[in-house]
Amino acid sequence: MTRGRKIFAWTVGILLLLLVVLIIVIATFDWNRLKPTINEKVSAELHRPFAINGNLEVHWRREPDEGGWRAWVPWPHLSAEDIALGNPQWSKTPQMVTLKRVDMRLSPLPLLAQRVVIPRIDLTEPNARIERLADGRANWVFDLPKSDPNAKPSNWVVDIGSIGFDKGFVSYNDQKINTSVEVVVDPLGKPIPFSDIVGSGEAKKVQDKGASAQDYAFGFTAKGQYHGQKLDGSGKVGGLLALKDAALPFPVQADVSAGHTRVSVAGTVTDPQNLGELDLRLKLSGDSLGNLYPLTGVTLPDSPPYSTDGRLIAKLHEPSGASFQYKGFNGKIGNSDIHGDLGFVAGQPRPKLSGALVSNQLLMADLKPLIGADSNAEQKNRGGESKQPADKVLPVEEFKTDRWSAMDADVEFTGKRIVQSAELPFTDLYTHVVLNNGQLSLQPLRFGVAGGKLDADIKLDGHSHPLDGRARLSARNLKLKQLFPTFEPMKTSFGELNGDADIGGKGNSVAALLGTANGEVKMLVNDGAISRDLMEIAGLNVGNYVVGTLFGDKNVKINCAASDFGIKDGLATAKLFAFDTENAIIYISGTANMKTEQMDLKITPESKGFRVFSLRSPLYVRGPFVKPSAGVQSGPLLLRGAGMVILGATVGPVAGLLALIAPSGEEPNQCTPLLEQMRSGKAPKTVK
Repeated sequence: MTRGRKIFAWTVGILLLLLVVLIIVIATFDWNRLKPTINEKVSAELHRPFAINGNLEVHWRREPDEGGWRAWVPWPHLSAEDIALGNPQWSKTPQMVTLKRVDMRLSPLPLLAQRVVIPRIDLTEPNARIERLADGRANWVFDLPKSDPNAKPSNWVVDIGSIGFDKGFVSYNDQKINTSVEVVVDPLGKPIPFSDIVGSGEAKKVQDKGASAQDYAFGFTAKGQYHGQKLDGSGKVGGLLALKDAALPFPVQADVSAGHTRVSVAGTVTDPQNLGELDLRLKLSGDSLGNLYPLTGVTLPDSPPYSTDGRLIAKLHEPSGASFQYKGFNGKIGNSDIHGDLGFVAGQPRPKLSGALVSNQLLMADLKPLIGADSNAEQKNRGGESKQPADKVLPVEEFKTDRWSAMDADVEFTGKRIVQSAELPFTDLYTHVVLNNGQLSLQPLRFGVAGGKLDADIKLDGHSHPLDGRARLSARNLKLKQLFPTFEPMKTSFGELNGDADIGGKGNSVAALLGTANGEVKMLVNDGAISRDLMEIAGLNVGNYVVGTLFGDKNVKINCAASDFGIKDGLATAKLFAFDTENAIIYISGTANMKTEQMDLKITPESKGFRVFSLRSPLYVRGPFVKPSAGVQSGPLLLRGAGMVILGATVGPVAGLLALIAPSGEEPNQCTPLLEQMRSGKAPKTVK
């Protein structure tokens, strides 16, 4: 053997010997000797107490599943027992996380390429206590040492495939949002197939994406409070969090109640390491949609009890902000059905809600909570705090304007058919709701009514204190025979109702807005009929008395009814309010105070014929809106030509009312001659 060969042989032999010695040392080394060093280094890096209190060991085993020659390469399997990570000094509890045992295996060959590949980590009895103080300090935020900006980034990469776990406990205490929840996780014993929970149809949708959700392996229970409301829940999850394969769906099922709101979800989470995407069947129910605000931060109106069922798809790492879509949902709000799609993007400067909603059969009563017009009992059931006084008609419940700046909205709502009693012939509804930086508008708010339409343009500025509101309304071509379909004399009428209103006010409720209102209201009705029966239909008990006093029990034809009210600081004053009937012209003067909810009206009839009214003095209607009284006014007797006194103030208002006359195409409008005579300053013709 040559000298060179001897040197090579000795070199190889020594290297092999060193490798054998290294393997023997590693295999027999007591890794517990490293615990003090590991504990000290980790504690120093995290600025938190860290300790491996139990046994630390490494076993070398082959991985037959690797296949080929790699199956013969032994892999290190690391295990550590009784691990604890402490809390920051401000916490009242010493430990943040404890683990009974951690097991992991390390792929050796990628280490040559500076990659730490850990295919799987198994956690035994994990216990975590997460907390945040009212000042924002949170124990999940670590005081890590600042990196040197001039230092080169490390070439080492850590790649974790999945995390398995067994029975565990998690508590979350957040003083900032008044939340305290405890979650206990237990093995189910026997796994439940994904399709058994979500159904075969939903399971197939997951498979069509090229993935297959694992079985449900663990059950959990949750108790505590969320945003100050009592929380109870239970559910099921998978047993393996796939961190490396972001496309592998992790199954989730939960039924949770927070206060009077109930949530049920079933589906998958993909990329759980980053909470990348949710695909869940979501069922929501509760006493009022408005109660979702403290739970979700989404501003929704007050409503009757509701329930919905749809599909929630969330993409939590979109460039424009986390995106949520509630797609194809169906449900009920009160006794009305609801369907549609909603989207919510947590973007800047504010989150935004958008979508389109449809109700095939809408009950008017289910719209009352929008303005606080439901009863005290109903308000209490939906969590409302205001109480409607028994002596007030206008709703006093305040709008929650503090929520309007929390998000923007652009939502269309269509009520295809309004289901209501025959006495209120609303047929359909459409509105476009826009909420932008605290300013709410309904443009338009459109009702189909009695063959015509009632259009409103409403703007409410939630930034002003009190709220600044304005409403413009237009009623066109409301057919009287459809407006009062159960009143027989109106069935042959060709008359219509037309009207305009422009009102603005300040206040945080309907009552406050109208109590400070300024503006005007005009209305014109032609070719109608009136009687006690009509007053009964309309629910006007005082009107019943007045009509009965003037005309007895007979039906009376109305040629024209015209009204023009000016409103200043909540006081509506009749500039013109007259009824032209077949027997008389009836003038009404006076005021209606919406601030105090008091009316004071005087009714002065003037006969057209030889028939003499038994009434010898004017009538009055006065008192609170909720229960006004009517009677014969004491004082001077009713004089012939008394209407002329009122007529002198009507010339100006008449011009505005003439603009409301629109040809019906069927019969001439009988208001034209009456208003033309008034505009000329002449009294309507009467028979002396």
